[in-house]
Amino acid sequence: MQRMIQTAKRAGMPRDQLERFLSFGYVPQPRQMLFHAACREADRVQLSIGYGGARGGAKTHGVFAQVALDDCQRREGLKFLFLRKVQKAAREAINDLRRKVLYACPHKYKEQSGIIEFTTDSQIILGHFNYENDIDKYLGLEYDGIAIEEATQLTKSKRDDILTCLRTSRNDWRPRDYNTTNPGGVGHQWFKHTFVEPYRRGEETDTRFIPSTVYDNKMVNTDYRKNLEKLVGWKRKAWLGGDWDVAAGQFFSNWNYEAIVREPISIAPHQIVWAAMDYGFTHPTVVYLFTEFDGKIIIVDEFRARKQLVSENAHEIISMFRRHGVELWRLETFVAGKDVFAQRGSADGKTIADQYEDAGITLTPANDDRVNGWAELLKLFGDADHDREPQIEISTNCGYLIECIPTLQHNPNKPEDVLKTNANEEGDGGDDEADAARYGAMAYSSFHAAGSFETGIPYAN
Repeated sequence: MQRMIQTAKRAGMPRDQLERFLSFGYVPQPRQMLFHAACREADRVQLSIGYGGARGGAKTHGVFAQVALDDCQRREGLKFLFLRKVQKAAREAINDLRRKVLYACPHKYKEQSGIIEFTTDSQIILGHFNYENDIDKYLGLEYDGIAIEEATQLTKSKRDDILTCLRTSRNDWRPRDYNTTNPGGVGHQWFKHTFVEPYRRGEETDTRFIPSTVYDNKMVNTDYRKNLEKLVGWKRKAWLGGDWDVAAGQFFSNWNYEAIVREPISIAPHQIVWAAMDYGFTHPTVVYLFTEFDGKIIIVDEFRARKQLVSENAHEIISMFRRHGVELWRLETFVAGKDVFAQRGSADGKTIADQYEDAGITLTPANDDRVNGWAELLKLFGDADHDREPQIEISTNCGYLIECIPTLQHNPNKPEDVLKTNANEEGDGGDDEADAARYGAMAYSSFHAAGSFETGIPYAN
């Protein structure tokens, strides 16, 4: 008992929370304690809390216990929405969960309406969704808290919609949302961006993420754990390891955040540098600055903007280079997709490349062979399973690229190619960043083939 109390204290759980759980027969495991402590932190600051990352981590059990045994017991009249994806025998599953968690907690379960009522007059509304539009039936209502199971089964827009219901007129309670899930699903990217990336960077402000795997759950069935350990490929990485950089159909299944992403570097005067652009207007224009060090490509920095004039882009691109002590004359080359060299019917007959030339930037047509370009990046990312070190590193300056690469999928009609995707109306998503990185990687390959690193072909010439 003393050891458990010390573990709870280290996790940040207040004494009354642990005592309340134990009084109802619920003994939280160490990883669950971290989640429960974050939920109490939400009393002081507005927080969204993510929990999970792999199968079998006891996240559903922990979240239900938090809502039912802590939140709904220490405040009177709370209304909590517990939202789950509809599955076969959904009511049977929630009944099993209720019996396991609430066996020592007085409550009334109204099965037909899906409401659990407590003696504190607090209640849990058991909500379900099969299709995204099912979320709409909850809109306009008011909840003091919302728990979303399998959160990545919702798009960001639908999750944003349901969070509009998170409000209260009480002065003794701060609304909060709890979100559990595994990697994968239509909402994989927003969950990763919202919870996982701030956690990785150590920069959590209004979110908290508590990762968990089957190895954090001492109560799990041994056979279930062994079945997860038998998985291979992306399923093993995602469902056993809780790897947020993999997903079903992922093209770059060898992407390894820890091995590839690095802190920004300083470019020495003797290092070669080059740049690559994927142009867009409604879609983003993306530019990367590259260098080589110790036999590796390093993507140093990122420019990304949309709906800007060429002159505005050029000014910001040059400023980005200069932050690293790089003037245009130092560039071995600055490649761009071939669409910038096509006539677009402008009044003066100038191409986009001509307009960049007027702004001081000379562009060269990139090698836009998609299949060989993706194969080149695939090779550069290495393969941890076969002890092949990555031959490319990406600076943390390049946040959009780091977010983009793991999302790219195989084209089902041409598996050796990446499925083409476009940014949405707000400019989010899409594959523009990967295209620019591909152009830069192919330029490097051409340099090596021509031996131009040694001869040095000045950009200004």
